[in-house]
Amino acid sequence: MAAIEPIPGTSDIWEPEATRWVFLEDTARKTFPLYGYSELRTPIIERTDVFVRGIGGDTEVVQKEMYSFQDRGGRSLTLRPEGTAGVMRAIASLGIGPGDDKRVFYMGPMFRGERPAAGRKRQFHQAGVEAVGKISPVLDAECIAMLCHYLNEIGLSSHRLLVNSRGTREDRQEATQTLRDWFKTRIDQMCEDCRRRLDTNIWRLLDCKVEECREIIDQAPPVMDLLSGESRNFFQQTLECLQASGVNPEIAPHLVRGLDYYQHTVFEVVIDSDNLGAQNAVAGGGRYEIELPGSRKPIPGVGFALGLERLLMALGQDQPTSPSDSIKADIFVAILSKACISSALELCAQLRQRNLRVLCENEVRSMKAQMRTANKCEAKLAIIIGEDEMNENRVTVKHMRESRQETIPRREIVDTAVEALM
Repeated sequence: MAAIEPIPGTSDIWEPEATRWVFLEDTARKTFPLYGYSELRTPIIERTDVFVRGIGGDTEVVQKEMYSFQDRGGRSLTLRPEGTAGVMRAIASLGIGPGDDKRVFYMGPMFRGERPAAGRKRQFHQAGVEAVGKISPVLDAECIAMLCHYLNEIGLSSHRLLVNSRGTREDRQEATQTLRDWFKTRIDQMCEDCRRRLDTNIWRLLDCKVEECREIIDQAPPVMDLLSGESRNFFQQTLECLQASGVNPEIAPHLVRGLDYYQHTVFEVVIDSDNLGAQNAVAGGGRYEIELPGSRKPIPGVGFALGLERLLMALGQDQPTSPSDSIKADIFVAILSKACISSALELCAQLRQRNLRVLCENEVRSMKAQMRTANKCEAKLAIIIGEDEMNENRVTVKHMRESRQETIPRREIVDTAVEALM
């Protein structure tokens, strides 16, 4: 049969690589509930206006990267490009009152038609959190501390945390004009996207990753200098709460993140790794307000998203693996005749109830062939059942790594196997 490759920008995930993904996911499920977060699973497909209104119509994501289409009913639908808007839509659908505090985390695939880069695929995977309903520097700091806690748990304690503020909507108009005036005299030296953003979305200009543009952006007025005293005070309180939580961030004066919904605190985690190259961010987020279809007013929240592919690369586990050519098992159960099949299946069920990985022979073959299978599946024990063993209520156990075997009463084999594999 001719090989059929996955479409460009996607990939199959086989063992043992899949086990690394499970480690990242299990660590999230262990860490985030410690801070009061529970898991939420949203649909992969949403109405397009959920993202247009939630993310912002002038963002790169909406303008260039979303996978949108019309269904048979003529509705415009989109494969989710990020997690926040869908989570907020789900929470808003339940209703959220003044002072409510809802905390959720999510995991799953996202979809963007963006330029290929290290760890950036058209189908990629994120784990993220959202704390919705309250505006508080304490909550912002706790969210960031939780992110650092998670990174430490998976072994990335050498990360750098960058933080800044985008202020409030009220700050934005005057700050926007100041930035526009400053960049106007330098825009001819910047990339085509930056030239377009000068008039459409100056804040997106600050997020440009082109090296020549970064040199100019780094000389621009710090965002903090353009904000109100109230916004600067909010940020200072967030920094104090971070320090109280044992987190030491670096202030990045031009960090704004790429989405329009951010207000107040924004942050990013970068890791200096040859595997990641210039695009060395593995996580990011901030405080935001999102307007959703049908909502009476913007909904506040704070959260972050982690790129799972990029986390694996930062951990040095970036090489895709080929599928294993065998099934792995702790125990292989061999049979010497068809009459032994029922007894073998009964024993397999009992062993699996004790959380052991068991592979059962499914046809009568020579003992030599069956032992080859036991070796191939890396079994530590091979349990052999023949008609003599059945009649005498015993089994033969071969210790594969020690090249020895023994006879054990049938009633004792489950406990003996568990003890031998501890």
